[in-house]
Amino acid sequence: MLLTIIVFVVMLVVLVLTHEFGHFITAKLCKVKVEEFGIGFPPRIWGFKKGETLYSINAIPIGGFTKLQGEEDPSEPGSLAGKSIPVRLLVLSAGSLLNILLPVLLFIISFMIPHNITMEKVMIEDVAASSPAQAAGIEPGDRILKINDTSVKNRATLSYQIQLHLGKQVSMVVQKPDLTEKTVVVKPRWNPPQGEGATGVTMASADAMVVSESQPFWEAIPNGFVHCWEILVLFRNEVVGWFIRSSAPQLAGPVAIAQLTGQVVEAGISPVLEFAALISINLGIFNLLPFPGLDGGRLIFVFVEWARRGKRISPQIEGLVHMIGFFALTALILIITYFDVSRLIRGESLLP
Repeated sequence: MLLTIIVFVVMLVVLVLTHEFGHFITAKLCKVKVEEFGIGFPPRIWGFKKGETLYSINAIPIGGFTKLQGEEDPSEPGSLAGKSIPVRLLVLSAGSLLNILLPVLLFIISFMIPHNITMEKVMIEDVAASSPAQAAGIEPGDRILKINDTSVKNRATLSYQIQLHLGKQVSMVVQKPDLTEKTVVVKPRWNPPQGEGATGVTMASADAMVVSESQPFWEAIPNGFVHCWEILVLFRNEVVGWFIRSSAPQLAGPVAIAQLTGQVVEAGISPVLEFAALISINLGIFNLLPFPGLDGGRLIFVFVEWARRGKRISPQIEGLVHMIGFFALTALILIITYFDVSRLIRGESLLP
């Protein structure tokens, strides 16, 4: 429990500070006055001032912040609002961009660290009628060897590639019971019937064994970039799926994330790094959402100003909108946390 708490707090602090450092360094480079760069949230425990910026350590250890001069008011000297539209777009989006780039490094390191993976034969146990798999000629007893030139090491590999290519044709190399191989083309569905899955197959495994795997740096570096891109594609597919399937997004609060952290910690350092990378990507994308109080909400005001040919919305109105958005987000987090804690008390899974 103690290790889980430490890893959870350190992970969130690192990811949030990475985000805030993006705002901090671009603001400094663009001559925007940074009033304070804080680790944690107030009340303040300790701090020192260097130049125009106060660097502080605060009591609440989850998170951090960058306080910029005049985020809404262009009349203040050195204010963010007084800079050009391209500069404001850069400073406001820099935090999320770093959150999306950091996972590349985390994935590279995790791939290079020895970690356990399951190697197994992926067998087809059942094929649903009128499914893409049946149309392609896949039958019970077949073994899936490759999907789009990627060797299928286990069921997770196959599921990952299928989710990555929803709505697109994928090529599979199938080994029949008589050991002959056949290449088939399958198109995973966005909205399959209940209980069938995207391709309509039920998978089983054979000859499973756990092996240790690590990649040399010349393989880990390009694979880190590729994997980060694939995670962004999976995120896009999830959002598209909400509309196609008319399903609501699943929300996890800090308590649920802490529970997941505990499960990942038991698996080793490499899974922890990959989990941190996923949280970082989610944090970056979440902050770009066009909601008041988030970076994306501030970006909307800049785009509106650009569309109005430089005519600003009143700083008072913008500040009020962001304040309302901040309180709304805080209320949402508290509500999610309440339901997480309620499920924990009832002994249920914290994941929706």
